[in-house]
Amino acid sequence: MPSIDARLPLTCPTSHELLHIGLTASAEPTGTADSPGQPPADSGPGDAQDGSSGSRSASELASRLNWLRAGVLGANDGIVSVAGLVIGVAAAAPTNTGAIVAAGVAGILAGAVSMAAGEYVSVSTQSDTEKALVARQRAELAHDPEAGIDELASHYRAKGLSPATAMTVALELTAHDAVGAHLDAELGLREDDYTNPWHAALSSAVAFTIGSLLPMLAIILIPVSVQIPVTFFSVLIGLGITGAVSAHLGDAPVRPAVLRVVIGGALAMAVTWGIGHLIGVSV
Repeated sequence: MPSIDARLPLTCPTSHELLHIGLTASAEPTGTADSPGQPPADSGPGDAQDGSSGSRSASELASRLNWLRAGVLGANDGIVSVAGLVIGVAAAAPTNTGAIVAAGVAGILAGAVSMAAGEYVSVSTQSDTEKALVARQRAELAHDPEAGIDELASHYRAKGLSPATAMTVALELTAHDAVGAHLDAELGLREDDYTNPWHAALSSAVAFTIGSLLPMLAIILIPVSVQIPVTFFSVLIGLGITGAVSAHLGDAPVRPAVLRVVIGGALAMAVTWGIGHLIGVSV
């Protein structure tokens, strides 16, 4: 049996008591506990701050990578969507520049708004879920703080810590920030780091618009005699770049990612070109 029972109180103190008495338990099997009135070692607060700083840095880095990856994918969607649209119209009416421009502009506006609305709804749902989880965790700890300590200790025991060390960690983290400790350990969340739906919506709309400019400018600026094949290959190059960047951000193999987006984009443009060509011939 671990020797923790000989060193800790029979009932777990509340978070309020921990903050006042600075109770700590030694993780060494043969050690002794500090006296109730003795404050924790000087390294405790520093360690907590360092851990918080590390957690915040990791969270911020992950958030930036997610936004960047979403931006790359949004640009990819813009390239494919508008390329298929303008190539289809150009196949039906190759000399009707006005119709090609109108179709491209309409596709850019509709796609950007659609992407922004979709991201806003999706991320708003995610943010609401995160806030609900935080509120639930806070209510549970307010109702039964002792159970919260036991739950936190159980989590760290499952991670491989000894019962004594797990209880020590749970007590000290609870004294520092009970809600934050549970959110980080059990849900991987931070209370002050909710996902912003407006940022997601704006990022998606801008990325889609930037990506769509490649096929739009290519189909307009290139002579009619070669506008479709040149636009086709320009789009494939753009898709290859976005696929490579996306794979790099996700630390995934580059070649399969590039092949997927290039083949998918080529099929989309081929289908729209075929439909536009048939419509143009029938007219």
